[in-house]
Amino acid sequence: MNTLQAQTQLIVRQRIRLMVNQYEVHGARPDGSEGELYAFAQQKRMAFREQVTLYTDDTKREPVLGFKARQMMDLGATYDVVDGGGNPVGSFRKDFAKSLLRTTWHVEQPGFGTATGSERSMAVAIIRRLVEAAWLPYHFDFLVDGRPAFTVEKKWGLRDRYVVSIQDPNIDRRLVTAMAIGLDALQER
Repeated sequence: MNTLQAQTQLIVRQRIRLMVNQYEVHGARPDGSEGELYAFAQQKRMAFREQVTLYTDDTKREPVLGFKARQMMDLGATYDVVDGGGNPVGSFRKDFAKSLLRTTWHVEQPGFGTATGSERSMAVAIIRRLVEAAWLPYHFDFLVDGRPAFTVEKKWGLRDRYVVSIQDPNIDRRLVTAMAIGLDALQER
């Protein structure tokens, strides 16, 4: 995970499995292809209390990161992000009121401030709600005090694939990784 902080672009890819959501987090090579694997995540589908654990690889022996909801079944739940040792990294939460039309999330990192991310396109946001089109790509732009912090772009394809671009060198990549996976794992809830 040490070289993760140096990354300016990550690729998050969902694996297709029957009863679980699985994700791979890779660094991006200069040509945009997948590079080094940084984490493997697994979340049980239909989990009552939202929790996702990220491991070094798919053997799931060494946890490196995780997030868990503070409350059960709360539309605006806060998710605490911790490292592999259980130490706090930050948190993220959905802004329920703003999310009625355009989904909005807040990502908080101690000493950094709050990055607020919303769907870039109001039209796509509305279409996704009207036709329940989970397959539609979407783009989230996260800003801190009006400055770009990072973006998450869902790409077209049979499997969910996200390109995460990090503009602010001070934001913790572990927190960005957790939010990117959270967008897929929690978006439809």
